[in-house]
Amino acid sequence: MIGYRVKSLREERKMSISELSTKSGVAKSYISSLERNLQTNPTILVLEKIAGILCIKVDALLNEQADKGMDEEWMEIMQDVMGSGISKEEMREFIKVRKCTVR
Repeated sequence: MIGYRVKSLREERKMSISELSTKSGVAKSYISSLERNLQTNPTILVLEKIAGILCIKVDALLNEQADKGMDEEWMEIMQDVMGSGISKEEMREFIKVRKCTVR
């Protein structure tokens, strides 16, 4: 069930429901209902928001085996980046510039 996966992944990252709610923009009550499987049909938008904060692909919420690709250190780095206030566009630009200077 998706709710159990959300709860398990959130707890693995030592994140409270309140923290996940604040960072994802998804209501705390909704996340709680989802984790308790009272809400069983979340939209793709909700799944994308939650997955983004948990540093996983949406597939990993739907399939337990899907999130085995990113190691713990990368997850911590990505959480730091997302928490720093850097926009996606700024991060993409950084990567683009970095790729050009490394060659």
